[in-house]
Amino acid sequence: MPIITVREAIRQAMDEEMARDDRVCLIGEEVAEYNGAYKVSQGLWDKYGSRRVVDTPIAEEGFAGLGVGAAMTGLRPIVEFMTFNFALMAIDQVINNAAKMLYMSGGQIPVPIVFRGPNGPAEYLAAQHSQALQSFFAHVPGLKVAAPSTPYDAKGLLKSAIRDDNPVIFLEAELMYAWTGEVPDGEYLVPLGQGVVRRPGHDVTVVSFSKPMRVALEAADALAAEGIDAEVVDLRSLRPLDDAVVCESVRRTHRCVVVDEAWPVASVGSHLAWLVSRNCFDDLDAPVECVASEDVPMPYNHRLELAVQPSVEKIVRAVKRVMYRES
Repeated sequence: MPIITVREAIRQAMDEEMARDDRVCLIGEEVAEYNGAYKVSQGLWDKYGSRRVVDTPIAEEGFAGLGVGAAMTGLRPIVEFMTFNFALMAIDQVINNAAKMLYMSGGQIPVPIVFRGPNGPAEYLAAQHSQALQSFFAHVPGLKVAAPSTPYDAKGLLKSAIRDDNPVIFLEAELMYAWTGEVPDGEYLVPLGQGVVRRPGHDVTVVSFSKPMRVALEAADALAAEGIDAEVVDLRSLRPLDDAVVCESVRRTHRCVVVDEAWPVASVGSHLAWLVSRNCFDDLDAPVECVASEDVPMPYNHRLELAVQPSVEKIVRAVKRVMYRES
C-alpha cells in the first residue's frame, strides 16, 4: 500500500468527499489561498474554488456559527480550527447550537458538520496553545469525537465523520501531521466508535488514543525487553467510546494503564479508568493506573514541557506498579 503522511491522509479524505458530494465544503482561517496553516488543505481551493473552500476572518465564534447554520440548511461543512485552543472562542456555537439542535428541534434539524484541527501540546507553544481539550467535547451529549493516531485511521475516520448526520469533533495533532503510514488506494471507511488492538499481549492492557499512542507503543517495546508483554489498545473514537474492546482486553490481562495527554482531573482517561474499574472489577488484579499530563499549565521551557507530558518512562513505571514490581 502507498505510504503517506497524516496530513496527506486528511487531505485525501476531504478531497474524496468533496468530489463525491457537492454539499461538502471547507471553511476556516487560511484554508484556501494559503493552503492551510499546516498545508492540510493544499490544492483544494485550486480544485474546488472559493464557493467551497472559504477563507474566514480570525473570528472562531463567527465562522463556527456560519458552519452550523450552513449544516442546518443542507450543506455538510468542514470547519477547520487552526488549533482547538482557538475553538474555546467558539465553544457556545459548538456546544449550545451544534450539539443540541437535533434534540431541541425534536429530531427535525440535524447538524451534519465536522469541526477539525490540531489538539494537544506540540513544541514551544506554552500555556495557552498546548491544551488537550478532548474532555471538553467528549463531555457533551450530541457531539461525536474522533481522535486518530495513524494516517489510515485519519482518512477513514474523517470520511465517516463527514458522512455522519451529527456534529463530529475531529481531533488531530500538530506533531502528527508528518507521521507516515500505509493507506490503501480506493474507498474505505473507519467506523466511529470502534477501537482496535494495536499490539496483542497478555500481561497488561495499555490504552490510549491520538498522539500518545506512539509513546504507548514505544513503552510496550521497552517493557518487552524486560519480559513484560503489554497489549496496546487504540480507542480511535472518544464519543462513542468503545469500552467493550478495552474491557475484553482487561479480562485477558487483568491489569490496565490508561494514557491521556490531557490534565488528569475529569479527563477522558479518568472516565475510562472508572469504566474499567466498574465493568472489570472482578477481573482486575490491581487498581487501574492513569498516566496523564501533570496538573499544571504547560511551561514554555522545552525540558519542563517534556517533563509535564506522558512519556515512555512514566508508562513503564505505571505498568510496573500494576504488576507490583514497583511501588
